[in-house]
Parts: sequence; C-alpha cells; structure tokens
Amino acid sequence: MKNAREAAPPEGFRYQAEVLPAEEERELVEHIRELPLKEFEFHGYVGKRRVISYGWHYDFGERRLQQAEDIPAFLLPVRDRAAAFADLAPGDLAHALVTEYGPGAAIGWHRDKSVFGDVIGVSLLSPCVFRLRRKAGAKWERYSLTAEPRSAYLLRGPSRTEWEHSIPAVDALRYSITFRSLRADR
Repeated sequence: MKNAREAAPPEGFRYQAEVLPAEEERELVEHIRELPLKEFEFHGYVGKRRVISYGWHYDFGERRLQQAEDIPAFLLPVRDRAAAFADLAPGDLAHALVTEYGPGAAIGWHRDKSVFGDVIGVSLLSPCVFRLRRKAGAKWERYSLTAEPRSAYLLRGPSRTEWEHSIPAVDALRYSITFRSLRADR
C-alpha cells in the first residue's frame, strides 16, 4: 500500500506554504483571541473546537444557510490572500469560519455542505495533519499532508465533492480561517 503522503493529491486540491507572513499571523491571532467563539454544536453533540461564522452561517439543526454578521475588517486582508490563492475575486468568498482547536480537538470525516462551493482554509499557530479520503471499490483512497502554520489549502472540483476530509486531534493550540464561496444553485 502506498504511504498516504506519497500518493498524488486529489484532483482540485492545492496546498501552499507561507501564504501569510509571520507578523500578519500574529496580528490575526491577537484579533481571534478577542472573538466571542462558541463551542461547535452538531445535532446535540458539542465538539472540542470553538467557532464563529461571518457572512453566512449554516444552521445544522434547521439544515439551512442563514445570514450572519458581516466579515470583519481584520479578516479582509487574509480573505484577499485566500481569494488570490484560489484565483477568485475576494467578494466570491462570502463565508468565513474562524475555528479554535485546543489541544486534543479534532474534526471527523466530512464533506462541507453542498450549499458551499470552493473551500479555502488558512492554518494558524500550529501544524495539523490534513487528511482526505474517498471510497474506491471496497477500499479507501487516501491522501494526507501536514498543514503548516500560515499555509493554505484549496478544495475544489473532485477534492471538494468526492473526497471527505478530517483533522485528527491536534497537539497544540491551532486556529483556522475557512473561506467558502456559495454555490449559485443553492
């Protein structure tokens, strides 16, 4: 079996290290620490991570997208960088999710909701293992990498629609900023 790190990345997946300078990361972390983050809730389950959504919020209880507070000014420069990385206009990234992963926090296998289009994640403060998988007959096709601080990944096309992704428990405090476009046919 091929080591997951040696496999080719899924079609539509991109990763880039150092999309942010260290000073910009420090400033973002200072702002994030002041946000009113809330524990992530999913159908009665409370996760170890804390989140806040801007632009739009997906309500898992009602299974629908709802308008949220505007993306704050301090996130706009990183949204610009994420958009440039994904070859999109900044305004196309209508949703921002800020997530705090404390030590031991993880996110299980999932695909982002179908109301969203492209997904661009920016990793801050500490590295994490970013895993992708899809069913291939009776087996799983897998790919993983270490997402370093100040790096970004893009899920588009098959990597977005056919593959699931997850992050196993992190060792140290980590923040992520996930930007999503909205599908026109949502």
